[in-house]
Amino acid sequence: MAILKTYARLWADGLDHSLPLLRTLTGAEPDLLFRFHEIELAAIGDFLVIAGPPSERAKYAHASATVVVSDLDELSEALEAAGAVVTTPETAAPTGRFLYARHADGAEVEYVEWVPELVRRIVHREP
Repeated sequence: MAILKTYARLWADGLDHSLPLLRTLTGAEPDLLFRFHEIELAAIGDFLVIAGPPSERAKYAHASATVVVSDLDELSEALEAAGAVVTTPETAAPTGRFLYARHADGAEVEYVEWVPELVRRIVHREP
């Protein structure tokens, strides 16, 4: 299991106000733009913008980062061996599947396993 990408999470009311500055800072367009329940998400550079009403964003605010891994099953084994607790079980998402885990030290992280097409396009930068 390998970590493929790590995103700093940014919280916003809407993507329209967040993306122009991030486009300037990163020199890039978003790699991902999608909706998950009542939240809009944009991955641009090493940022993941989580946008929506504060009450909806609060549902995801317990995690300090989003980490993309090569194999969520192997990650689950490593988390268990290290004494971490899965706080949100594996769930399907438009990008693949994810879970949230609280490490033994109290840090909570969202872990995502992307579908192969996203790994090729975003991690390996293949067309």
